[in-house]
Amino acid sequence: MITDPWFYAAAIPAILIVGLSKGGFAGGLGILGVPLMALAVPPLQAAGIMLPILCAMDVIGIWAYRHSFDRHNLKILVPGAIAGILIAAFTARYLSEAVILLLVGGIAVVFTLDHWIGRRALQAPKPRHTLKGSFWGSVVGFTSFIAHAGGPPYQIYMLPQKPDKKIYVGTSVFFFWLVNLFKLPPYAYLGELSLGNLATSAVLLPLAPIGMLLGIKALHVIPEKPFYRLAYILVFLVGLKLLWDGASAFLA
Repeated sequence: MITDPWFYAAAIPAILIVGLSKGGFAGGLGILGVPLMALAVPPLQAAGIMLPILCAMDVIGIWAYRHSFDRHNLKILVPGAIAGILIAAFTARYLSEAVILLLVGGIAVVFTLDHWIGRRALQAPKPRHTLKGSFWGSVVGFTSFIAHAGGPPYQIYMLPQKPDKKIYVGTSVFFFWLVNLFKLPPYAYLGELSLGNLATSAVLLPLAPIGMLLGIKALHVIPEKPFYRLAYILVFLVGLKLLWDGASAFLA
């Protein structure tokens, strides 16, 4: 178990931010969790510590949003996500995380700019789409496994549908719960769920419900239109953060 106080100085705010994001904003700022923890430990170790905590957050979210999720979209997204996870698990050693971060960040930024500049905010909601949902679901599974950056691809598929904000967040909670569960076996195989990491996860676990409850409370306070404006802003900022991380890693 980690005893370095500098690690906990980074890990405590990281987990609270992730919980707040997952509980109320469909994971918009959740990608900041692992980079914050990686200030004190290697990124892969940070990911291994974070994954059990994410699973615990997901359980809280499932209870909170048990009546607010889109079952049909889950049927479209989940098979693609499983395929993406499997592809990533077998190819992880051959892939550059920097390139993945640059690709996902670029997609997120272009998607948001197209929404703003192309006036797509004024368009009617898009319907569910099996082919698009399967594709973006596979991208979620792949990028979530490799770089913990599954949020933007999910948002690219779901945001144009303009669902009720609770349905949008609730579907995200159920979807990423399944994604995280399917990530557990390959993470264990790769040695990222060691006993030391699990013990550290257990110490940090009490923070999970605090962050989630803060996010759930925030969702009930923010009206529908400002919520979606904020969601697009978060996608854009996350995209910029991924581009920065990818470029930094690529040039290192």
